[in-house]
Order: sequence, then C-alpha cells, then structure tokens
Amino acid sequence: MPRSAPTISAEPLAFRVRPRTLEEFIGQEHIVGEGTPLRMAIEKDALRSVILAGPPGTGKTTLARIIAEKTSAHFTKLNAVMSGVKDLKAVCEEAESTLKNLKQKTVLFIDEIHRFNTGQQDALLPYVESGAITLIGATTHNPYFEVNQALVSRSRVELLKPLDPENLVMILEHALKDPRGYDGKVKIEKRALEHLAMISDGDARKALNALELTVMTVGQKISLPEAEKLFRERSHRYDKKGEDHYDTISAFIKTLRGSDPDAALLWMYKMLQSGEEPRFLFRRMAIFASEDIGNADPRALQIVISAWQAFEFVGLPESEYFLSHACVYLAQAPKSNAVTRAMNAVKRVLKEAPTLEVPNHLRNAPVKGMKEQGYGVGYEYPHDDPRGVVPGNYFPIGVQPKNFYEPTERGFEAEVRERLEKVRKVIRMTND
Repeated sequence: MPRSAPTISAEPLAFRVRPRTLEEFIGQEHIVGEGTPLRMAIEKDALRSVILAGPPGTGKTTLARIIAEKTSAHFTKLNAVMSGVKDLKAVCEEAESTLKNLKQKTVLFIDEIHRFNTGQQDALLPYVESGAITLIGATTHNPYFEVNQALVSRSRVELLKPLDPENLVMILEHALKDPRGYDGKVKIEKRALEHLAMISDGDARKALNALELTVMTVGQKISLPEAEKLFRERSHRYDKKGEDHYDTISAFIKTLRGSDPDAALLWMYKMLQSGEEPRFLFRRMAIFASEDIGNADPRALQIVISAWQAFEFVGLPESEYFLSHACVYLAQAPKSNAVTRAMNAVKRVLKEAPTLEVPNHLRNAPVKGMKEQGYGVGYEYPHDDPRGVVPGNYFPIGVQPKNFYEPTERGFEAEVRERLEKVRKVIRMTND
C-alpha cells in the first residue's frame, strides 16, 4: 500500500525533531563528544555555569533543553530580548529561596544573554557566586566582547562551530525517519539533501526549514533539480554589525597582507553579496595601502583612490570592477609596514618628550630683529648644494637624531632605502 502523506503540523519541523538527549545530538564533537568535560558534566548532573557561543542553528538552545531534561536542579529560562529587570530579579530571588529552603540549585538558561545590559548582567553575579544559580547563557556574539567579564570569568565558555555539510545531511536524514518528523513518508535524493545542506551555511535550523519548504512545495518525492529550483544560491551567514562582520573583514585584510589575491576576492565578495557597504571596503583598502604597502609601491594608494572615485561616478553593479581592481592590486603589491613602524616610533618619542622646542636655525624670521635674536641663523639652503642635501640637525632641541623610517628592500622601497642611506650620511655629518 502507498504511504500516506506526511501530516502537516503547526509546529515547525526544526522544533519537532529537536534532539532530546546527547545521543541524538549531532555535531559539536569538540565540546560534547565522548569524554569531553561538558558532556561528562551534563551526564553526571554536575554542570557549572557555562556560556554557549556560536552562530545561529548550531545547537545552543538544544543543549540547554537537554540539560533541562537531565538535571535534578530546578530549571528555568529567560529570553534577554523579552525579559526585563523585574523578571530577572524574580527568578534570582526564587532561586535563592529554593536553595535556602529546599537545598536545591536553579539552572537558569538565558537566551541571547548579550542583550542584557551591564546592570542586568551585574545583578546575576551574586547569585552565580553563591551557587543559587547555575547560569547557561547563549549568545551569537563573542562573549569576551559582549558579556560582562565578571560573568565570563565565572563561567566555562564553549564555542560552537557552524555545522559541516556531513552533519547537516545526518540531521536531515534523521528528520526524514523520525516519527516526530516525516516518519519515512518522504523520499528525497541524497544529492538533493546535500544541496540543502550546502545552501544552509552551517545552520541546522535553516537546513530543516529548507527541507520543510521543499516538502510543502514539491511533495513526497524530491529530486536534485527540484531542490535546486527552490534554492539556487547559498545564503552566507553575515551580520553587518556582529562578530562575523569583524571576523570577515579581519580575514580580508590578513589575506591582502598575505598577498593572496584569489582568497582576498573571495572574502570581499562574501561581504558584498551579504550587503556590505562598498565604501567601507574602499576605506579599509585605502588604510591598507599606506599601512601595509606604503612606499614599497606608492601607486597602491593612488589605485585605491582612483577606483573609489570611479565607483562614485558609476555605482553598482558595474563598480564591482573597481573594487576587484583595487583588491587584486593591493594583494599582489610588495608589502612594507615601514611607514607604520616609523609612525609608531615617533609617537613613542612624543610620549617621552611632549614639548619639542624648535632650534633657532629652523625657526622662521619674517620680522626685522628676529634674526638678531638668532632666528634662522645657521640654516643652510639644500638647493644651494649640488647634492640637494646639506649637513644639518633637523630634530627638536634635546632629541637625539634617530632613524624612525627604515625602508625595506621590497619593491620601490629598495630604491628609497639606497637613496636615503646616502642622504642620511650627509645630513648626519654634523652629528657624528
């Protein structure tokens, strides 16, 4: 007999098939695999406060629910978006009362804990320290930046990773077999499952939602072309104001610095296709041109600024050519941070000698009588010398001449280095 059609439920598939035990939990082996500290703590019901951090759909809330089923402690939860100070205070006071009267601890799960303000996070500290509350915080942000450091120091931080395609395929296959899911009533080609996993960018919830939409749209028998028709492009996880923004721009800059134009283009287009503002990329490339290339290739900054101007004239999508042009040029250019090192060295000197007095021979003497006071006396005009340079001390009073700028031997800076060595020999003649 043919199988009956899968029952349509009001609850989303991702909610229905959520793992109930560690044995059902797929992925994140580095934190919940056999023998890991977190797994042993859950199994022994000996959990201490923990912050689960990672991208959406990687299992943070699921782990909290598994802990809730496993623990003998009183389990309660708050959502930082929906809960205020009053809610938090009520839970903390109840936890303290439960510990005092029933000798029972409370496990408090706070979803999106980074949304709590500093005052709310501070209010938790005494209850975490006293043991009345075992905190489980979940966040998609970097807890070291977004969560009170006092809470972080009293908690174990576990970083969940985006799920790999193999894990996502296993999760989808489980949903097809699970009586809470499709109970074996839906047939889908393995390649179609792999496609759904690929377009989900490490997010189990997104993968399950894609499967559910495919079943609702196509029916019980699904082929690869049918799945591809519904989901042609991969969605990239990218929060323009969140950690992934900073991680991706960091990868972009480090790749430019590493001189790999191919990988640099990949990171740049991830940001562009995720809606990043092109002017932000031009600003970062302009900084890079001076900070990491400098005089090794003085044209680098000119290329970026010209590409930026062309972008302003033309606009997207054609202006992607200018972004790509600048990106490739910066990546292949010879690298030097000599200007950056010189700049930082000068700043250190300024901290030690904040008042830099101009010596008389470098002072301006526009008014009659100032020259009699010594202003401008002893200054030699370099253009009067056939070499174009004359011996002289150009440093402030009390500061010993020092070579802040040390050109590398890469690119055009090799010529700069050779020329500067000759010039410095002449300039420093009066200082030896």
